[in-house]
Amino acid sequence: MSLTDSNMMPLKTGAPEFDLINTLDQKKYTFESLKGDKGTLVYFICNHCPYVIYVIDELVKISKEYEKREIKTIAISSNDIEKYPEDSPAKMKQFAEVHRFTFPYLFDESQQVAKAYYAACTPDLYLFDANNKCFYRGRLDEARPGNDKPVDGKDLRNALEQLLNGKTPPMDQFPSAGCNIKWK
Repeated sequence: MSLTDSNMMPLKTGAPEFDLINTLDQKKYTFESLKGDKGTLVYFICNHCPYVIYVIDELVKISKEYEKREIKTIAISSNDIEKYPEDSPAKMKQFAEVHRFTFPYLFDESQQVAKAYYAACTPDLYLFDANNKCFYRGRLDEARPGNDKPVDGKDLRNALEQLLNGKTPPMDQFPSAGCNIKWK
């Protein structure tokens, strides 16, 4: 495992479009078809990363809470499944079912979507506004495996509240950190 910080997509960048298979129903989806009326969360995650495993329940909880407020969530895995078969689409589906995802879990086989989003690690988190512009990118909170900080999602929740209350993006946005995306 190689600890990697996120690249921090420039704020106000438009959400890159994609056309990916959802491992839960085997249908193709685009950003446009999945986005929320008030905003969209995009999580770059994978099944085996200890950083993702450490926070996945909070990511799912946030998704469920904010879906009621017209923020949709999309999860994407871009890892090389030849070198990391534990991240295969079949295993992604199992992971999503175990953790009770209520959002799609898309497979980015070409890794072009991860590159378009500047994704570097798992988890790498993005919040886009109703106009599909990057409002927040960075960490969920200060929690990391072994640092005894609470997994409470405070940084992401703060950004979500600022977005929904018509405020400007948070001034302090810290990179996420986790396992590097497993590039081909």
